[in-house]
Amino acid sequence: MRPKKSSDLISATGLIKLMTHTLMGAALGLAFSLALILCNPAVASLLNNGGSQAAIVFALTLVTTFAIGATLTGVVFILTEDKQS
Repeated sequence: MRPKKSSDLISATGLIKLMTHTLMGAALGLAFSLALILCNPAVASLLNNGGSQAAIVFALTLVTTFAIGATLTGVVFILTEDKQS
């Protein structure tokens, strides 16, 4: 009988891997939001007419969404790596 091994997600290296996934998602969300603002004139005009905080709220919403998605994907990747090794 194999001894029960704790998950790699709980260790310090697992948390660093998870934080790396989160930061990659946040950077990707920021790049996507800025590209969308610059390349799509409809979005740019909506943000111009939306007030002073509209662009910040738009960018932070995309950054948060991408960061949460990348974090959940990172959890799945880390747990899958645990099962394979």
